[in-house]
Amino acid sequence: MSLDKDQVQQIAQLARLEIKPEEHTELVDKLSKIVDFVGHLSEADTDGVIPMAHPLNVAQRLRPDVVTEPNERNRYQQNAPSVTDGLYLVPKVIE
Repeated sequence: MSLDKDQVQQIAQLARLEIKPEEHTELVDKLSKIVDFVGHLSEADTDGVIPMAHPLNVAQRLRPDVVTEPNERNRYQQNAPSVTDGLYLVPKVIE
């Protein structure tokens, strides 16, 4: 499937990209090659292939979920300009 100039312009608009007129021909060619390549990939026979998240059969080591540092919130909040009930107070911002 080849792309035309209008399709590339629409893709650029959706991606908020500005394409100069002299770049159109090159981009149409490059994007068409990418779309054709994806088309070739979709033709590959994947029946019986189990989807995988990683090529190696490994499990991630997890650390124990234990507290390793003391809670020093009060000390950190001493530098804040405004704090109430352990929460930082910030000015209301409405645009």
